Amino acid sequence: MKKEYNFAKAEKGKYYTPAEQIELPIYLDKSIKDFYKNAALLKKIDLNKMVNSILKKEMEIHKDILIGK
Repeated sequence: MKKEYNFAKAEKGKYYTPAEQIELPIYLDKSIKDFYKNAALLKKIDLNKMVNSILKKEMEIHKDILIGK
């Protein structure tokens, strides 16, 4: 390690990303991923779009059950 570092040209926050902008990866079981990947190909839509659509519908079902209408 150097005795001294020069930070005169450093840029503050260059690599900073706010926590709310960080996208966490979600890993699906291979069989689930393969099933929805094939379904997305058949429907000619993006896999992410399909999974998000399914999860949104599932979320609405859970809201109805837990909170009620």
